[in-house]
Amino acid sequence: MYLVNEKEYNCSVAVTLDIFNDRWKLSIIWHLLNGDMRFKDLHETVNEITQKTLTVKLKELEEKKIIHREVYAEVPPKVVYSLTCSGKKLKPVLQEMYKWGIDYVQECGKITNDHVCKSSIL
Repeated sequence: MYLVNEKEYNCSVAVTLDIFNDRWKLSIIWHLLNGDMRFKDLHETVNEITQKTLTVKLKELEEKKIIHREVYAEVPPKVVYSLTCSGKKLKPVLQEMYKWGIDYVQECGKITNDHVCKSSIL
């Protein structure tokens, strides 16, 4: 049995699935692997996400201690998001997911130049 934040899990995979239970969180982490980002930059980089959804997902990831939110006392306010140590440990997992996705598309589909996810973390 695993206990995290007052919640019980029967399997460590269930813990992982509970944290990354939607399409946005891993994408946010993927882009933060390149370095710290402000909200506006994340919103422009994570395609098709609304500001409201991004705000919710960032808050959830912060509560799970995957990302860190730093607010600077400036006018206008400056907020920067970065990965915690736990978040940085996802790098090899996401790199393998990226590679697997490329292989899968090559086997079962095709790659077009319309929109290709690029990363400098590989």
